[in-house]
Amino acid sequence: MEMGKKVRLERIMDRHTKKMVIVPMDHGVSSGPLKGIVNIAETIDKVAEGGANAVLLHKGIVKNGHRGYGKDIGLIIHLSGGTPYNDPTSKILVCSVKEAIALGADAVSIHVNIGGGNESEMLSDLGKISAECEEYGMPLLAMMYARGKNITDEYDVKFIKHAARIGAELGADIIKTNYTGSKETFKDVIGGCPIPVVVAGGPKLDSEEKFLNMIIDAIDCGAAGVAIGRNIFQAEDIAEATRKICKVVNGK
Repeated sequence: MEMGKKVRLERIMDRHTKKMVIVPMDHGVSSGPLKGIVNIAETIDKVAEGGANAVLLHKGIVKNGHRGYGKDIGLIIHLSGGTPYNDPTSKILVCSVKEAIALGADAVSIHVNIGGGNESEMLSDLGKISAECEEYGMPLLAMMYARGKNITDEYDVKFIKHAARIGAELGADIIKTNYTGSKETFKDVIGGCPIPVVVAGGPKLDSEEKFLNMIIDAIDCGAAGVAIGRNIFQAEDIAEATRKICKVVNGK
């Protein structure tokens, strides 16, 4: 692996276990100022205290309060955007790799909805961004989901393993995607994807035990970690919720 990518990847993972706990907080574009990300610098301090490896943010938040005064934490800048007021499955580029480098990013991410309204444009963007990331030595996380009018179930292993493979085929370094609901089916996703896969957290869940068991099952299948937003930043105790998830991911 090119040295720049290797160095940056080390900043967004546990160096001993090679697992990742990423906390996406890019929801301000897609959902507005949700509880937990209103004072985002304070929340970032709490997830850093809890042991998360990286946060994932849009560029404007990095310039306007990304960090408070707590522990250091890896930074992934999200390059895609879209709102629910248009076609919620369509994403366009709203940031470049060069902008992310100037802002101090350790990695960048891009969102692709297979079956989405502008799937062709999203796939084209993924190919272009992966080429730029190779040029600059920047790790690329591809959020690969199956969402659109022809997708009958976005958790169906048939769609998820295809989406994950597309991300790898087009040059991503890490895939973020949904858990399929069972270890048996998720093993197919991991087996069909030659690069690390991290599991999305999804909507805020009421049962902490069920949520942690899902993470345990995913890690047992070979997942490289998790990318969990609302189930961390909307928790009553954000630092403690992060701490519990980190222990599970890192086998402690």
